[in-house]
Amino acid sequence: MKVLLVYPVTPDTFWSFKHALRFVSKRAAFPPLGLLTIAAFFPPDWQIKLVDMNVDRLTDEDLRWADYVMISAMIVHKEAIPHIIERCRQFGRPVIAGGPLFTTGHEAFADIDHFVLGEAETLMPQLVEDMRGGNLRPIYSALSRPDVACVPVPRWDLIDFRHYVTMSVQFSRGCPFDCEFCDIVVMNGRVPRTKSPSQLIAELEQLRQRGWKDMVFVVDDNFIGNKNHAKALLRDLVRWRSRTHTKMSFMTEASANVVDDSELCDLMVRAGFKKVFVGFETPSAESLEECKKVQNCGRDLVVTVKTLQQAGLEVMGGFIVGFDSDPMDIFKRQFEFIQRSGVVTAMVGLLNALPETRLYHRLLKEGRIEEESTGNNTQATLNFRPTLDREFLVNGYRELMKQLYEPHNYYQRIRTFLKHNKPSGPRLRLAWSDFQAFLKSLWLLGAWHRGRLAYWRFCITTLLRRPRQFHRAIALAIVGHHFRHVAKSL
Repeated sequence: MKVLLVYPVTPDTFWSFKHALRFVSKRAAFPPLGLLTIAAFFPPDWQIKLVDMNVDRLTDEDLRWADYVMISAMIVHKEAIPHIIERCRQFGRPVIAGGPLFTTGHEAFADIDHFVLGEAETLMPQLVEDMRGGNLRPIYSALSRPDVACVPVPRWDLIDFRHYVTMSVQFSRGCPFDCEFCDIVVMNGRVPRTKSPSQLIAELEQLRQRGWKDMVFVVDDNFIGNKNHAKALLRDLVRWRSRTHTKMSFMTEASANVVDDSELCDLMVRAGFKKVFVGFETPSAESLEECKKVQNCGRDLVVTVKTLQQAGLEVMGGFIVGFDSDPMDIFKRQFEFIQRSGVVTAMVGLLNALPETRLYHRLLKEGRIEEESTGNNTQATLNFRPTLDREFLVNGYRELMKQLYEPHNYYQRIRTFLKHNKPSGPRLRLAWSDFQAFLKSLWLLGAWHRGRLAYWRFCITTLLRRPRQFHRAIALAIVGHHFRHVAKSL
């Protein structure tokens, strides 16, 4: 049996890091972990090929070769799907589609023959049997949350590591919180399910043995959803690092209450975690209460950021504008919070009601849903009728993004971060590609693009005041180039 796994092109979003990839001569930021994991369920005598369209072209030869085509997609990939389906139909290849896009919206794809809805682990044995017999059902739907202890090691052999900036692994699924706008609880539930520490370390060990030495993204919905299990993993990671002398470092996503547990923060840093993405959403207390972001309520979020920075972590932040409770000065307050806290990578989006979320159902009941979400929060659109004037929100969002990533403001934010950050734990690995990226930045940021004077001032002052953090500063400057492009395109 020949199975072709296809991952669509990701549009220009925050998480694509498209405009930063050229500096490090890579083709994609992250590999398609879901497809790599699904591939491990197929019998060893089956031939499996993966085409990540962010890295390679999907050729006619690929489609002629395949007996089945399996597509995994997120909501942000929606516009790319029809073209892939049409090409499969030209070659008479049956399509099996899965992932978040189809789990919450498969009804919109009448021309797809077969769907796998929800988490696929418990469905794969039956799916494989039906593929072998040629009698696939229209829909395979997960009726329960699988035990992630049954998840196999991803098929790393299906990708070329050289094309990616970061590898991805997953320790847990689910989040104990229930933010109104978030679809995590729809997809993965509110009870975090974790792998055993030995299970995840076995995955990392395979990466290490295959030569991976750089950043690994632990793509959990909330890495600290089960703090005791997270700590157990971190202790084993510390021992694994000591035993193997690996140079890998880690980033992940966690809720703001990570700051309440100093032991947890210390273990993360000692285990090699360098970055953590936190959903701050808004400095408005009323808006936090509206969306039930209880983990952020009643705390000074600027202090939260600075505490994590002082612990040795770079804080990346998610922010949302467009809540019913947002005040008229929300854009000013967002800008001031982000600048003052030194959240360098600030991913700001207009609120959208994602399918099947509590927000979607509330707005639908109120008659305010106007269209389906694209899943791309960098688009200056809302898919519902907001309380504040729509034009005010759209124009304010565009201006906020331009302000945040204007060179002077952006470099000032890096300075604020470097001032509070206390580097500790294993040192970041410096590779030849980092030196190449620096040389490219000298030309692109220091000579070619607007903001070159601010770039040179930033480089010189960082070398003079914080020379040990210079490599990190340049990496952030390069990431800012990507976000500046995103802001400009709004």
